[in-house]
Amino acid sequence: ARDDAASMAIGARLNATTQALKTATVNVGQANSMLQIADGGMATIDDVLVRMKTLAVQASSGNLSGTERGFLNDEFDELRNEIDRIASSTNFNGIQLLGDGGDVAIEFGDLASGAGGAALVPATGFDGFAITDNNYWATDSDTDLTDSSFSVEINELASGQVIMTVSTSIDGGTAADRTQSIDVSDYASGGTTAISAGENATLNFDELGLSFTVNTNFSATVSEVGAGTGGSQDFGSDTAFGAGNNIDTTNNTVTMAADNGQQLANSIEFQVGGGNTANDRLSIDLTAVDSSALGQGSNGTEIALNDASVDISTAAGAQLSVEVVTRAIDDLQRARAAVGTSQNRLDFAGQNLASTQENTESARSTLLDLDVAAEMTNFTSKQILVQSGVAMLAQANQMPQNLLRLLQ
Repeated sequence: ARDDAASMAIGARLNATTQALKTATVNVGQANSMLQIADGGMATIDDVLVRMKTLAVQASSGNLSGTERGFLNDEFDELRNEIDRIASSTNFNGIQLLGDGGDVAIEFGDLASGAGGAALVPATGFDGFAITDNNYWATDSDTDLTDSSFSVEINELASGQVIMTVSTSIDGGTAADRTQSIDVSDYASGGTTAISAGENATLNFDELGLSFTVNTNFSATVSEVGAGTGGSQDFGSDTAFGAGNNIDTTNNTVTMAADNGQQLANSIEFQVGGGNTANDRLSIDLTAVDSSALGQGSNGTEIALNDASVDISTAAGAQLSVEVVTRAIDDLQRARAAVGTSQNRLDFAGQNLASTQENTESARSTLLDLDVAAEMTNFTSKQILVQSGVAMLAQANQMPQNLLRLLQ
């Protein structure tokens, strides 16, 4: 530092600025990658919307019967669900880009404490549960952990069949509850799909976004239910399940822990400078492009794509759907254009950072780094002086030798 204290101090600050600008350049690159993921997701949604419009136009024609429109409507509904899935699952490092994400878990603590689901234990055949459709369960509108649940019943029908029914309740029943049943008669002991000791099977309830892992005791449970009379030994509805079994099977409800997962932020700020001012940050707005947002138009007052009236099972509904899907495509393009504009802005910010970084490094180098040209000139000059001195000493050493030759 004592060589040039002022240059050392200034150079140290310039070095810190240079390193900060390098990191800001990395931020710009990652921001571009994030927006590229969003753009890719919207490109896929655009393809889905084009297909939906094709189906709506086809269903609008009078040459189709109601049955044929029903087939078209089935695909139309599935494509609408796919838009929501893409919007929910498109994220960068856990940051949602196109819509709210789903993140729901089963509250296993209830099972351990006996507060809920005490009948759904390995002793009655239930080894575990899993959520297969987070988006369905994430429709819970709040963070209350006790207002979303599912319950299990296994009932004997008059025909002798044994049916397992799972019922779901979301947001305390304010959302549309669902129920799905499957025939489990063959799982009874001796049945074609009976579960052997030490083995497991998986029961999928796709409409409810749930799956159940069951063990050999499940076969015993199904057998016991089937052995009842008029539903006397049904699981989930009586308090004395089977002879000699004191498990309270009415406690068959499991509470879900739903927090709606990651939410789509209104905007994201990227640090594109080395300071702490507004000019060192770049804010980019994000727009939801799920079925609840698309179709509302630029003013947000029109019918959304997920509205119940958007249905192509009738000619009138199909004609309305053509208009809504067309508007949804326009909404998507506005959101996608905004992303593209932000990407271009980030590109220019990156170019400016590269130029600033290069010139800042040059300024620091002028203050602290060695001037190679000047030092080489000085080195060469001194080297010539040394060589000249050596040559003169050599000449001086020759004089005594010449004198000796004269004496000889």
